[in-house]
Amino acid sequence: MTAEPQQPHLVLARPLELPCGAVLKNRIAKSAMSDSLGDGAGNPTEAQARLYERWAEGGAAVSMIGEVQVDARFAEKPGNLVFGPRADLAALRAFARRAVVEGAHLWPQLGHAGALAHLPISTPKGPSALDLPGLRCDGLSAAEVESLPALYAEAAVIAQEAGLSGVHLHAGHGFLLSQFLSPLFNHRTDGYGGSIEARSAIVLKIIAEVRRRVGPRFPIGIRINATDKLEGGLTEADALEVVRLLDRTTVDLIDVSGGTYFPGAKASSDGVADDGAYFLAFAQRAKTVTKVPLMLTGGIRTRDHAAEALTSGAADMAGVARAMVLAPELANMWLAEAGGDPEFPRFAPPPPGGITAWYTLRLTALGEDREDGFAHDPESALDAYDARDHKRAETWLRQFGAHTSV
Repeated sequence: MTAEPQQPHLVLARPLELPCGAVLKNRIAKSAMSDSLGDGAGNPTEAQARLYERWAEGGAAVSMIGEVQVDARFAEKPGNLVFGPRADLAALRAFARRAVVEGAHLWPQLGHAGALAHLPISTPKGPSALDLPGLRCDGLSAAEVESLPALYAEAAVIAQEAGLSGVHLHAGHGFLLSQFLSPLFNHRTDGYGGSIEARSAIVLKIIAEVRRRVGPRFPIGIRINATDKLEGGLTEADALEVVRLLDRTTVDLIDVSGGTYFPGAKASSDGVADDGAYFLAFAQRAKTVTKVPLMLTGGIRTRDHAAEALTSGAADMAGVARAMVLAPELANMWLAEAGGDPEFPRFAPPPPGGITAWYTLRLTALGEDREDGFAHDPESALDAYDARDHKRAETWLRQFGAHTSV
């Protein structure tokens, strides 16, 4: 006798208890995206608070705030939040009160851009000095590497004190911790380079210090790459070993994604059919080496995609990004029996970065409750996006100064 097929809305509605004891009310997460909605001085804005409030009201179990910097000296963009000594706790608490509603969690994605730090506001530094076409950076000293756990832990404490309900460490997409994991960008000969165990060492130290500072009941998630999609970069075999190592830590959720923002790297979607989560097969293998709940991010565009990721046994959470930019109430749609999926826009071949700029500016429109009048195409969105970055870089430099070294 065959089992009855599970209805997608019921699959997605199940709560998930994390190892720390916190409960996510359903299996739909708004995964981290760089929203660039900070004020240019590292603090949240009204539009940013409204954006995350809308996702909470829309039914998401948890929303991750993309690219929250642990160090203003190495930021991905000048519109990012900074959880450091100059953080405005009052503003962050007001932000949290807006977005930690309807049983929703709000976790900042804590990161450090490293070799990808935004040139107008910093001088990049990565695990090793690099001089590649389109990418040049200095290397971090041993003392600078050793200072990282305290930076991440202090940022996590700020999140906790501000009333956010967890943190999400960014070790994917080519930013600093991802750079440490990748043999293509980590050429160190000390205890932080060489084998995958050594390349993972700083990540494990950061997790341990964050846990020490926030206590046993505060959720800690982490995003990792299944693959860098770069020749000579992190392989799926090494990524599987990273999952084994993470299984020995106190992390509560492992978010599997892939790809990097390094020059010449393929997008996560390159060479992948539009038929669901990009890294489903990897997650199925990862499930055999960890008991930590897994989240899949990338390629989930429909309710059926999300439900398949869960019913296949590969994932415990479905991470959704662009679909929630098109429909901030998407979680509630998917949790209703009738369902419904967003209609994705189709563009003529856009300029490099144009699609990302289009989605980023639509996030702004959502935060200002004016998406009905949103009329950008990728070209105009890219122009507006670059102009906003330029203006906010000026504010950033006034707030934090120009930094050429740690």
